[in-house]
Amino acid sequence: MSDLSFIGYGRQWIDETDIAVVEDVLRGGWLTQGPAVPRFEAALAERVGAKYAVAVSSGTAGLHLAAIAAGLGPGKRCVTSTLTFVASANAAHYVGAESVLGDIDAARLTLNPQAVQDADVVIPVHFAGLDADMSAIRAAAPQAVIIEDACHALGAVHEDGAVVGSCGHSDMAVFSFHPVKSITTGEGGAVVTNDKGIYKHLQTLRSHGIVRDGYLDPDQSMESGEVAPWYYEQQMLGFNYRLSDMQAALGLSQLKRLDAFTTRRRDIAKRYDEAFAGWAHLDLVQADPLERARSAHHLYVGLFDFEALNTTRTAFMNALREQGIGSQVHYIPVHRQAYHKARLAVGREAFPNAEAYYGRALSLPIFPAMTDEDVARVIRVVTRVME
Repeated sequence: MSDLSFIGYGRQWIDETDIAVVEDVLRGGWLTQGPAVPRFEAALAERVGAKYAVAVSSGTAGLHLAAIAAGLGPGKRCVTSTLTFVASANAAHYVGAESVLGDIDAARLTLNPQAVQDADVVIPVHFAGLDADMSAIRAAAPQAVIIEDACHALGAVHEDGAVVGSCGHSDMAVFSFHPVKSITTGEGGAVVTNDKGIYKHLQTLRSHGIVRDGYLDPDQSMESGEVAPWYYEQQMLGFNYRLSDMQAALGLSQLKRLDAFTTRRRDIAKRYDEAFAGWAHLDLVQADPLERARSAHHLYVGLFDFEALNTTRTAFMNALREQGIGSQVHYIPVHRQAYHKARLAVGREAFPNAEAYYGRALSLPIFPAMTDEDVARVIRVVTRVME
């Protein structure tokens, strides 16, 4: 690799304001279970237009708790996209349910609504920052509990103008705050919902199943006619999936820049589109201007015909890396993963669109901290390697 700084496919953007708010928490009295978490939750719910938000330790934790709150369990069927990170499908298996993998729509790269019939729970994945066709999925599975895997899509907008996370066509939506996502808390996630019962259930599940108010065992909780101040009660099997106050403070600071982050990602995608339009052996995906205008652009994916370019994907990625440009493949379809492959009754032929995508996909760098020169450098290097 040259002496130029390396540009990976994604990276967080932390500024002095972010550092200062975390420092304030470190100098304060609460590192965890303090006031920063509910403040972050309230701001997130307001930002996406949902009534409630429950912050958790990761997007995967959010999917796990959402699966429990949805009533998913043994004998139930959960349908999700095969083009996703494994956590989307794994959530069903955490609770003893069956995950059924659906193929993608070839253009949108999100779950094909035709795959969701007869599902008890559906987990559509908003891939690369573009939403799945939620109205079609709801119409195809009106009986199902729908959990949006919106881990790529904080800041995105649905076709009807509603903000992703407002849950107009779903029961819950799950976000991730990993460093490469729209905003970061280091690690972390959240579940948003408009259902108060689900909200209370999620709150209890994330903290060992323990409650301190509401219905409590009167034989144990009461002393001198009031609830004993030390009393807590485990009412269900829960988990330690809490977000710390340090992380929540960082998330709240980052959330204030979400609009700027999203605008910058869209600007970078537009520059790439203009540079790569019409190239032989490269097809752009999710590139319709209306889709670009509402996507959160977590990823920028191109479909390269590596065979026509007389190379392999490995050689192409290595050539980019040698010139300081990182790339990645998002994702190896879930049906190809050893754990899931062993349990499936169908082979790759059941997922023609995902297979066609996987054979050519490559993600190029896109993150808001990229400078104009970084973007121009990516374009130059990809052009040079293509040629």
